[in-house]
Amino acid sequence: MATNYLIEVTVTRAMGAAMRRIHVGNALSAFGLGFTVPYLYVYVAQVRGLGAMTAGLVLAVFAVAALIVLPFAGRAIVRRGPRPVLLVALVLAAVGSMSLGLAGTATAVLLSAAALGAGQAVMQPALATMIVDCSTADTRSRAFAMQFFLQNLGLGVGGLIGGHLVDTTSAASFTLLFGIESAMFLVLAGVMATVRMPHSPVIGDAPARSSAKGAWKQLLGNRAMVQLSVLGFVLFFACYGQFESGLSAYGIEAAGISTSALGTALAANTAMIVVAQFAVLKFVERRRRSRVIAAVGMIWALAWVTAGFAGLGHGSQEMATAAFVSTYALFGLGEAMLSPTVAPLVADLAPEGMAGQYNSAFALVKQLALAVGPAVGGPLGASLPGPYVVTFFLFSLGISLLAVKLGRQLTAVQDQPWRAKGSLVVARGSVEPVGVEA
Repeated sequence: MATNYLIEVTVTRAMGAAMRRIHVGNALSAFGLGFTVPYLYVYVAQVRGLGAMTAGLVLAVFAVAALIVLPFAGRAIVRRGPRPVLLVALVLAAVGSMSLGLAGTATAVLLSAAALGAGQAVMQPALATMIVDCSTADTRSRAFAMQFFLQNLGLGVGGLIGGHLVDTTSAASFTLLFGIESAMFLVLAGVMATVRMPHSPVIGDAPARSSAKGAWKQLLGNRAMVQLSVLGFVLFFACYGQFESGLSAYGIEAAGISTSALGTALAANTAMIVVAQFAVLKFVERRRRSRVIAAVGMIWALAWVTAGFAGLGHGSQEMATAAFVSTYALFGLGEAMLSPTVAPLVADLAPEGMAGQYNSAFALVKQLALAVGPAVGGPLGASLPGPYVVTFFLFSLGISLLAVKLGRQLTAVQDQPWRAKGSLVVARGSVEPVGVEA
């Protein structure tokens, strides 16, 4: 008993030390991204004088690069481990970012964007897998909530500082921004190189690790993971895929929202996440994950009703603006509830040694939704505001229905991870549902 206790304490301390470095790295990378993401379109189209078409292609290249590399990223993480893959991704992103800041032709800009987009895409599942390896079922929700909190805080602070440094009449100011972003990626690589990864917790009744060739077949055979992927696509399509396309177009065209009010709405979304994250965590971590996701669907349905009031109601412009800002805040509340719920669930559905494959697959689903969402929502929100709101209101209700259905496929510990408290032995990767009481 004493030996087991010492082993558990040693593992826990190693996990805590590694997790702190991972969180620092997450904050640094988000801070760097915040410098450049809001200004990328302006930089390419106006500062470099390459036009709106090239700027649009740059945004498309980000999505295409992610879709190309993510299927291979999971396989690499399973074979090599998350840290080496993350280090390669960070160096690639740093090179892409610095090159983008120096690029003066359309070809150079697109190649740089491809490198940056590929590196950023691989970072997500690699970091998520490191968090999985440095946490237990009982601490995983809090770890992912902290990651989401730091990402949004870093993006917000980076964007705020970057806005004061940028000068649309000076290409050098943008080179500085991309140089800072590149430096942040390299600093993160240095931090991650010093992380001593602990051995993963022992997982009970997990299937043996499959070969890379059969990894996708095994994943597709996991009904709970397939259902979660479908649910994830709807989540990202109906929320994240609308933020900077359909919803903003709807707000400007239908609700008459000014660009400054749109910025306020985006700030309200980030503020809600930063302020509410840990209060929400206390609420959701003792509740069934499937029911939490279902509740998010209802909250987002309310958000779309509020958006409908902003654009289709007959109140004053001030009331429309307040309703539109509230819409983004409600979305932020739902995001805060999802961060300690969905990512840990992906990890708990993965068989031993396959977390990287599952994280990459879910990141691929996210990228697909983020690519399709703006393409559908942008034109619909600008030209058909009524059908746009109704469509995504129904999608939000669909989230709730899909979440309830998913709950029937989850084991008791997968849906209620606190049941595993006090033990490193967790049912993971199982595809046989276990009925639990609400």
